[in-house]
Amino acid sequence: MNTPLFPGRLSLLPSSPFARLADLLKPIAPGAGPINLSVGDPRGQVPDFVREIISQNAHRFGEYPPIQGADEWREAALGWLQRRFELPPGAIGMQHLLPLNGTREGLFLVPFIVTPESKNGARPAILLPNPFYQAYAAAILAVGAEPIFVTADEQTGFLPAFDQLPESVLHRTVGCYICSPSNPEGAVANHLYWQNLFALADRYDFTVFADECYADIYWGTRPQGALSVRHLLSGSFARLLTFHSLSKRSALPGLRSGIVAGDAKLIAAFTAWRNYAGPQVPIPLQMASAAAWSDEAHVAENRALYAERFAAARRILGNRARIPDAGFFLWLKTGDGEAATVKLWREAGIRVVPGAYMGRPAVATDPSSNPGIPYIRVALVSDLSTIKAAIETLGELLFTPGA
Repeated sequence: MNTPLFPGRLSLLPSSPFARLADLLKPIAPGAGPINLSVGDPRGQVPDFVREIISQNAHRFGEYPPIQGADEWREAALGWLQRRFELPPGAIGMQHLLPLNGTREGLFLVPFIVTPESKNGARPAILLPNPFYQAYAAAILAVGAEPIFVTADEQTGFLPAFDQLPESVLHRTVGCYICSPSNPEGAVANHLYWQNLFALADRYDFTVFADECYADIYWGTRPQGALSVRHLLSGSFARLLTFHSLSKRSALPGLRSGIVAGDAKLIAAFTAWRNYAGPQVPIPLQMASAAAWSDEAHVAENRALYAERFAAARRILGNRARIPDAGFFLWLKTGDGEAATVKLWREAGIRVVPGAYMGRPAVATDPSSNPGIPYIRVALVSDLSTIKAAIETLGELLFTPGA
């Protein structure tokens, strides 16, 4: 495993999945293409209203943005949270939310507001799924906590079974990352899963960091969110911070605009922290974001495009492809994800991510215990014709006997 040239705690991190992928494929000439299905980079059409609003407000790049967000942004974000998660009137207010420079910024910074030097006389622990989004592990190490990787695989429904951890770990847990719909598997936490997780957080006094940036990319049943369940169970958002993004919902990753919402005391602490760090979203971008949070038509159009791509994958791959509940990734079981990645690149110029690069060994001394080893992650973010051609080739190369 490559080790990056980071000082201090971050030296414990392996290279990112994409750096490892670049190293893996660098010596190999692509057989065609190339076609990049490795990065979850939504490529939808930028809505005209986004361009227009940024242009109309361009003069406001000359203003420092308020940490709490402009009034227009706050009203729009609050309205979306209220509608999307069907919260009762008055349940959520301005004290429960902040703007973010995309969800990654918030997901990285949040451990800084909840992690003490020790908990119950021991090193603090923060839980995370395995496989996982790399920003989680980087954030945990940056604050000096111990990352506890909890396997999410077929046996667990591709969501981590945090309640199976020993009490010795849970007693020193200060936070827990959970992604629903999950990246890379596309699994959705149901009401019971959220209920059990919040019961665990209440019993052991830790904060749930709910990464829900894929919550509006689904087909069939709309994913239930953490805010909905938490408020229904407790009448509050205690011990919860949830993260949402226009990168995925609106296919606007370059806007760098998201929301953190939840526990008012934690939002106040987050506000104080961000007053030092200063990661404001420029006001013209907040104005465009306000419009995007207020509009559902463009989101429905994006969702329909993803549904077409997954329908094509289902037709082409049949029962070899597990179609996720939500999100825009295929978590495709190939037996050996790294070997499959090399084969696709060498023979067809198709670039995917080995699943092992998104996970860690469940047993530190056993590299084969990495739950991502049998998989590749395929991002269905290109246009439909590109996706169809790539999936057809992928199916022929990986699943045709003798290929």
